[in-house]
Amino acid sequence: MAGLDEAGRGPLAGPVVAAAVLLNQNVKTLLKGINDSKKLSEKKREYFYKILTDNKNIKWGIGIISEKVIDEINILEATKVAMQEAVKNLNADFLLLDGNFKIKSDVSQRSIIAGDRKVISISAAGIIAKVTRDNIMKEMHKKYPEYGFDKHKGYGTKLHMKMLEINGPCLIHRKSFAPVANLLM
Repeated sequence: MAGLDEAGRGPLAGPVVAAAVLLNQNVKTLLKGINDSKKLSEKKREYFYKILTDNKNIKWGIGIISEKVIDEINILEATKVAMQEAVKNLNADFLLLDGNFKIKSDVSQRSIIAGDRKVISISAAGIIAKVTRDNIMKEMHKKYPEYGFDKHKGYGTKLHMKMLEINGPCLIHRKSFAPVANLLM
């Protein structure tokens, strides 16, 4: 069974990232303390990310959908596409999705609300998605330092809103999201 989760549905900038994880039974002891990525410190997320991505007994995939596609098809549909990309090469027999929706797939699936707190493979997927997305936003900070993406990762914090008002949107802002769209009017 592959667990699927995403990171980045709420931000005003950057991509949405989904991950899918197939865990081997014997690696679960390595993941003691794993939880919903939002409940872990950045240091703990990076610790688990390294375990998950370096272990040959753990299979995982990633899907990254740009802000441009998000603006074209909406964030929910972009999340689904990212999840479809994440599972593409995993050969999973069953999918467990965090949330209350399903994706287009020939593989049987089940949606679990708050699955990232209930299912270890979904927690693992959430961590891979979150760390991947955070790293993308840290790279975007180098290109657009005036927005502070290294601090808020594109979420609508006070700092981000202030920088948006001062600088206007940049190329990685989601133009279909209200706070950005309002500035473009």
